[in-house]
Amino acid sequence: MALPASFLDELRARTPMAGLVGRRVRLARSGKQWKGCCPFHGEKSPSFFVYEDGYHCFGCGAHGDAISFVMQSQGLSFMEAVSQLAAEAGLEVPKPTPEAAEAERRRLDIVGVLQAVQAHYQRRLGLPEGRAARDYLAGRGLTEETIARFGLGWAGERGVLTAEMARQGIGLDQLMEAGLIRRDEETGRTYELFGQRVMFPIRDRRGVIISFGGRILGSGQPKYLNGPDTPVFSKRRNLYGLDLAREGVRAGATLVVVEGYMDVIAAAQALLSGAVAPLGTALTKEQLDELWRVSPCPVLCFDGDAAGAKAASRAMELALPLLTPERTLKFATLPTGEDPDTLVRKGGAAAFQAVLDIARSPVDALYDMLRAEIGDTTPEQRAALWSRLTEASGRIADKSLAWEYREALKERFRASRFRPGQRNNKWDGKRPGAWNQAAVPRAPRAHLHQDGTTAERTRILTAILLRHPFLLNEVFQAYNSLPLDPLLERLRTAMDAWAETAEALDSEGLINHLTKSGLESEVHHVLAEAPMPLPACAALDAMPADATTGWWHIFGFLNVEQLLEEVELARADANRNLTAETERRLRALVEAFSKVRSGEPDGVGLVDA
Repeated sequence: MALPASFLDELRARTPMAGLVGRRVRLARSGKQWKGCCPFHGEKSPSFFVYEDGYHCFGCGAHGDAISFVMQSQGLSFMEAVSQLAAEAGLEVPKPTPEAAEAERRRLDIVGVLQAVQAHYQRRLGLPEGRAARDYLAGRGLTEETIARFGLGWAGERGVLTAEMARQGIGLDQLMEAGLIRRDEETGRTYELFGQRVMFPIRDRRGVIISFGGRILGSGQPKYLNGPDTPVFSKRRNLYGLDLAREGVRAGATLVVVEGYMDVIAAAQALLSGAVAPLGTALTKEQLDELWRVSPCPVLCFDGDAAGAKAASRAMELALPLLTPERTLKFATLPTGEDPDTLVRKGGAAAFQAVLDIARSPVDALYDMLRAEIGDTTPEQRAALWSRLTEASGRIADKSLAWEYREALKERFRASRFRPGQRNNKWDGKRPGAWNQAAVPRAPRAHLHQDGTTAERTRILTAILLRHPFLLNEVFQAYNSLPLDPLLERLRTAMDAWAETAEALDSEGLINHLTKSGLESEVHHVLAEAPMPLPACAALDAMPADATTGWWHIFGFLNVEQLLEEVELARADANRNLTAETERRLRALVEAFSKVRSGEPDGVGLVDA
């Protein structure tokens, strides 16, 4: 039974190779790949490498994709292997229908047509009529070997292709289905899409020709033209040069996204063999997925002008929600007026590699983009910048990574406040969010008086959590960012561990657990009405909303910037998914922040000088 290529591609995409092979082979990281001892022949030194989309043994030569591995390792037939992997991936194997068989036959027919057309274009490039195209390619510095490797050709006068294909038994309908013939809607007449253009075959990740792009010689428009979407080609899903870039990345090259065909080809000729390019559109989610199947950290390379900055900003907007600890990016910016093609021709591979070597991480690129857009010289600009930074980090779906981004952006934001000659914030290295406050320039104040206020506030925050432990999950990151004295630190550690396994977050259950854990005296210290009475929000009978607002109100006097960050995160959550819970959280945080901003007392008797 012939299965649709689209189904098989989706099945491969949903099957992580390292996880699949790791069931039978002990794998270890080796750069961007994994390696282990080959399961198909006895060996003591690992020569079996696993990539994002396949495997290869340099000892016995075994290679293939996920389906091949299941077939070889379990002795299954093709359909048995597909059925097993489909069940694991949550896919349904298409049933053999006449329609499905016809669709697959058409797909194969289109691929065959495109192969014949490429051979035609390559022949035309070598004829006298292709002289102008050969001169153009030579003028761009391409060698005969590079031209042949990328299968470049020439589309001469319109009508020649149709006549040549007719002699090979390929009719207008087939050419139209392959995206090479168009029909004028007004006149009904057909015409060839490409004429008087240098032709660039577009291949899929396996090296199969799926479409063409063409560059006009002369002043016509558009300068570059890509074939339309067809049953085998989608501009949103494919990348120019991906088949050769996969080979380059496996050999150690960096996967780089550049702008156009010639950038890819110039980079490859300079032995920078990991370059790919979108196909006339801005980078898409589907293309990002394809990139991450090849490398966990591709580099997006943009021009150093306003258009390049705009393209980088669009890519950042697209990528942020998709980032994970295993899937990230880097952003490289070219010198103004240069593209990879011109840079390589002027300075060789070293000039382009120098740009890639200083590519920025997403967190640094994000901060720089927003700072350039908003500014940070006035209080209003800084407030707007912080709000945008917080909102942007909140769009990352992976919560742990989002938290790390917020902390890194917070560090950049705080550091930007101090001018040269001033001391800056320092990370104390003890726990996320714990800042060495002594390193922050501040007006002189009574040290003992300050410590007493802070200690009392952290005691009250802990008391609220003892009485209202439903807040533990909600305030976890903020509470864990606070430096505590050893007594409160012991309680915090125990409460964190209890909250992870407790069936119900109730005060009685928490205090019983802490008492049995030998922390009875610590609990008594926190809940004692000395050195001053606890505020009403820490009472056992306080309403949940009052306890929540009270906790954040007190916290705000310890770290108002993080309180503002929590407000923006809650606002973003409510905008994405307005529920009673997200609305309650936002209301409590906004009320607490308003109290802090207005200077309303938080119930602590000691007040900072």
